[in-house]
Amino acid sequence: MSRSQKNKIVYLFGAGATQAELDNVDPTLKEKGLGLLIKDVSRRVIEKASRVGSYVKDVEMVSATSGSLNIELLISLLENSKMYGWENKTQLLKSLVKKDIESILPESRTKHFYLHRALFEFHKSKRKKHNEKLFGLISLNYDDVLDQAYEQYYGQPNYCFSLGQGTPSKRVPLLKLHGSFNWSKQEIRGRDRTIEIIPLGSNKTYLHAPYPFVFATIGR
Repeated sequence: MSRSQKNKIVYLFGAGATQAELDNVDPTLKEKGLGLLIKDVSRRVIEKASRVGSYVKDVEMVSATSGSLNIELLISLLENSKMYGWENKTQLLKSLVKKDIESILPESRTKHFYLHRALFEFHKSKRKKHNEKLFGLISLNYDDVLDQAYEQYYGQPNYCFSLGQGTPSKRVPLLKLHGSFNWSKQEIRGRDRTIEIIPLGSNKTYLHAPYPFVFATIGR
């Protein structure tokens, strides 16, 4: 590699990245059962769902209603089973997942997060800018922890909701492959839209906007 070339850096963020922020703020949260890894979210959500009679009814036909279950695989199983009331049952689970994650990440806690911000600050240093280029960020998370850190250093996140229109943005792409809880009133082709996340489960569809644009950006 010649000296004129820069290393292109892309980061991939999963639930462990947000969990690391929580661990730094309060290492006892895991002990309190407030972790954000899928096993922790699954346990809390399934426990709450098991108290809802309309959910429990008939679920025993395809799955257990308590114990050690993976919430994403459970939602996928119910969706594929097409059992009576599966739409309401899976919608309940998805709603509980959203409420659960957001309850663990109130502003009073996230305002103390700094690991994501430290990463951006690291790439803003003159020494790193000389040798490396932050080329993109990919997140599998629904929360906006990464988004908040991005905004502090780069301004409004470049989610790549559309391609080939106008001057390409000079901001680093932030691709949230499964969507985001905070995508309300996002401008796409001159119109404000509220964008649903790609549903939890193993069967995910990327056909509706803006996901085709987001995934097309990865291939460029």
